[in-house]
Amino acid sequence: MNSTPAFLLRPAELKDLSAIAHMIRELAEFEQLAHMVQVTPEKLRPHLFGEKPVAEAWTAEVAGEPVAFALFFTNFSTFLAQPGLYLEDLYVKPAHRQLGIGRALLTRLAQLAVERGHRRFDWSVLDWNENAIAFYKNLGAVVMPDWRICRVSGEALAALAAR
Repeated sequence: MNSTPAFLLRPAELKDLSAIAHMIRELAEFEQLAHMVQVTPEKLRPHLFGEKPVAEAWTAEVAGEPVAFALFFTNFSTFLAQPGLYLEDLYVKPAHRQLGIGRALLTRLAQLAVERGHRRFDWSVLDWNENAIAFYKNLGAVVMPDWRICRVSGEALAALAAR
């Protein structure tokens, strides 16, 4: 008899917004970025379930409760002239790690990318998160050593926009 709790992967639904927002806060704490979090279910709603959603999410649930999520969107490669899938965040609650949920979510997103004709599946990982890096490499991901993320936000974004 298998003692591992079964989990169900499914597209996120409106009823999952509170759980996803809570897990985003947990992820931010883990990443030592809690001071940056402004997410609420109300802020997420239009972006995942509004008239013009800009992102999608999948959840994993155990016993009817969401215990993990993957939030992603379509990006575009000018070099390939093809769309791709970009994973913004993946999180599995600590009590449910080592059950294959993270691998299953990444596999499902890779399947979605292929089904949609995307040529790439990208995401970022913090350089100090050695466990995640090893996990991703084990799945066949290449950590791009020559690329750095650039970001303009807050006052700097407003100043750049005003130039």
